Amino acid sequence: MQIQSLLDIHWQEVKGIYESGIATGNATFQTTVPEWEEWDKGHTKDCRYVAIENGKVLGWVALSPVSGRCVYAGVAEVSVYVSEDARGKGIGDLLLKKAIKESEKHSFWTLQSGIFPENTASIKLHEKNGFRNVGYREKIGKMNGIWRDTVLMERRSTSVGI
Repeated sequence: MQIQSLLDIHWQEVKGIYESGIATGNATFQTTVPEWEEWDKGHTKDCRYVAIENGKVLGWVALSPVSGRCVYAGVAEVSVYVSEDARGKGIGDLLLKKAIKESEKHSFWTLQSGIFPENTASIKLHEKNGFRNVGYREKIGKMNGIWRDTVLMERRSTSVGI
């Protein structure tokens, strides 16, 4: 297994994994995957990675700025997705660890994730990697006409921004 920078050449496989996550109904409020150009603009250029085994992308992780305001320059939202056939093999853990390590090299002091409470695997993955539950956002958005809650999880660096 190799962890590599996520590049445009990986997009079709990344897009497929993202679509699979959307289909679960418990990964994101997104209903469709944007085109590469839009996705690329919405994510930091650093700290985006894919897990590749035998030439196949099995998962990806990327950071998105939470705000354009300079005071939040070191705060990013984490997205981590693993292909259906590779779940439960530690790939999400490898990707999240890599994103955390690299985020600190790029001056991020806080990583956060909004996770549907039904997505217990994602909550456990984040907890395992030092994220803590900092809030419960009740009825924060509608999905297919149904109000959904999210658990807000956060990891504060112990080496950046202290």
